[in-house]
Amino acid sequence: MSKYVIIGNSSAAIGCIEGIRKTDTEGSITLIASEPHHCYGRPLISYYLEGKTDAEHMKYRPDSFYADNGVETMLGENVTGIDPITKTVTLQNGNSLRYDKLLVATGSSPRVFPAPGMDSVEHKTSFMTLNDMKYLEKHADQRSRILIVGAGLIGLKCAEGLKNRVLSVTVVEFMKQILPSALTPKAAARVQAQMEANGIHFYINNAVGEYKKAPPASADSVTLRDGSEVSALLANAESKYPDNTYTAVLKDGTEIPFDILVLATGVTPNTALVKDAGGTVNRGIVVDADSRTSLPDIYAAGDCTESVDVTTGETKIMALLPNAYHQGEAAGRHMAGAAAPFEEALPLNAVGFFGMHILSAGSYTQDILLEEDTNEYYRVFYGEGDKLTGFILIDKYARAGIYTDILRHGTPITEALLKEPGLLPFSRECRDEILTQKGGKN
Repeated sequence: MSKYVIIGNSSAAIGCIEGIRKTDTEGSITLIASEPHHCYGRPLISYYLEGKTDAEHMKYRPDSFYADNGVETMLGENVTGIDPITKTVTLQNGNSLRYDKLLVATGSSPRVFPAPGMDSVEHKTSFMTLNDMKYLEKHADQRSRILIVGAGLIGLKCAEGLKNRVLSVTVVEFMKQILPSALTPKAAARVQAQMEANGIHFYINNAVGEYKKAPPASADSVTLRDGSEVSALLANAESKYPDNTYTAVLKDGTEIPFDILVLATGVTPNTALVKDAGGTVNRGIVVDADSRTSLPDIYAAGDCTESVDVTTGETKIMALLPNAYHQGEAAGRHMAGAAAPFEEALPLNAVGFFGMHILSAGSYTQDILLEEDTNEYYRVFYGEGDKLTGFILIDKYARAGIYTDILRHGTPITEALLKEPGLLPFSRECRDEILTQKGGKN
């Protein structure tokens, strides 16, 4: 009977369990994770802060999931090493565990760009885990001024989740636009305008040069939640932490008073376990289509790995939940002896901010085939061989799934098809697959 060990407890790990059990219903599965929680959907932590969901509905699988799949869990435990020769993993408490097949699904950690004075900021956190969310839930209230450094998906979802809980939210972004890895400048400007209309303040193309533990010397006004303006000094007096406030001094000299700092400047794949064991690692862990690493019987999946982008052929980090799940499932199937490679990794973001809904996929460096900028916004890109290479849709829902399938399968396209997309350009086999996935709706 095979002994499977999984390090991690997010979407890639769940995919692996389900992949294993599709082939092997008898082998033992042990899951080790540093977080003590039942598996949960990380993208939902902002909705919890916003009051749109609760802890029960954040669960990625039912409470009975582990028992139903015969999984022994070791939650709240850290793995410190892997020995591919003896096929064991070592825990922080010194114990070791043997495996026949191992999955590393260690995810990623916040990437922090320190600035002078950051260590002195008492209340600071990232926004990637349930514990981060609970920290903000505990410390942020209607008197709190929040400073978020980073305007990617993590930072902006944090801003939205906190907006109605706190006094003010300010976002600082080093790049020339928000969402630099997900949108073009034109699309990003629309999203920024939507967030500004809902009270989020932005400093773009800027950076924090220093953090100071002191109220600002000037009386520059700040806008409160009700839209009124008061002096920054008065805002300090109304702060939750009047004796422990801070100022972020930006590169252009702007001073921003704040009480709680959220660091959202990107992530770094957690590759150390595989690297230290002698596995091949670039920016992420190198794996093949079956999620195998360069080490025998060791697999990896999720945010800690590199994938091949089907739209460009480039190998890169794609820290996205659907890719992580499918990678994990491919690993689980192969670990159990039934290869089912995942070769359709796609940069895909589906997100909403204050009622504005954005779907973006692929790459945006090729020619523009279609564009409309009205109440709805869309821009579609194509490259060689009339292949769709990417698209951005804002508040445009019709046929979004068909666009995604055209992109994923590399189907040749025409302008007419994209204006009224349907299934005819796909092969019969592919049409049947799409219709099955979509419950017969296209």
